[in-house]
Amino acid sequence: MIKEPHNVLELPMSERGLMALKAAVKKAIEEHAREGLPIYIWRDGRVVEVPPDELRAQSILLGTESK
Repeated sequence: MIKEPHNVLELPMSERGLMALKAAVKKAIEEHAREGLPIYIWRDGRVVEVPPDELRAQSILLGTESK
């Protein structure tokens, strides 16, 4: 896991934007898993559905599940 610096405001804007984007994606995936909704991602040149069971399994494996 990437450790955030003491003062995020000292980072370049591009790094802060990337951190915010990653946090937003993580939150959206966790919310979909919790609500039992699939997400849709681009994989191997096409859009595929990732079912909520797979999202929950990934959260458990990555240790990012909400408690």
